[in-house]
Amino acid sequence: MLSRSPVLHLTTGLPGTGKTTLAREIEARDNALRLTPDEWMNPLFGHHDADGKRDVLEGRLVWVGYRALRAGADVILDFGCWSPEERYAVRSLAELAGGRFVLHYLHLPEAERRARAGERWLAVPHETFEMTAADHDSYQAAYRAPDANELGYGPMPPPPAGQASWPSYAAARWPTLPDFSLGQ
Repeated sequence: MLSRSPVLHLTTGLPGTGKTTLAREIEARDNALRLTPDEWMNPLFGHHDADGKRDVLEGRLVWVGYRALRAGADVILDFGCWSPEERYAVRSLAELAGGRFVLHYLHLPEAERRARAGERWLAVPHETFEMTAADHDSYQAAYRAPDANELGYGPMPPPPAGQASWPSYAAARWPTLPDFSLGQ
């Protein structure tokens, strides 16, 4: 029997592009563990980003994903990860855990994306949150789409200044995530 490396899937894109729909499809197809912060925030904290708790929750979900990957399970982090630094950090943790990394970049024309996000809010408000036009403008300005190097799984750039490694950056980015480069 051939052994295969577990896969860490990461969805990236703005709200309404279909990240969670794709994550659910991968979950069903591959019997993978799907970790979607939007489904946890309201039940735990009553808000989609209550006082910075989303970063705390995401750190714990990345940790669970890392542990599951090490145990041989496929994992989907349905996070968005709006910066290349976040995506490289997750990629480094997948590799550190002995897994493969697959990046799923989802993009739609802006008007369609906004309409879909609004439709989702009306259809399943318990799984998402309402977004104003100003929210969408802010999100669009903050999101940095993956470039050809990221999408082609090219060489990892050095970690950001002040960080010794990508796992160290991940631990600084997501509180509650241990610094796996220290052997944790």
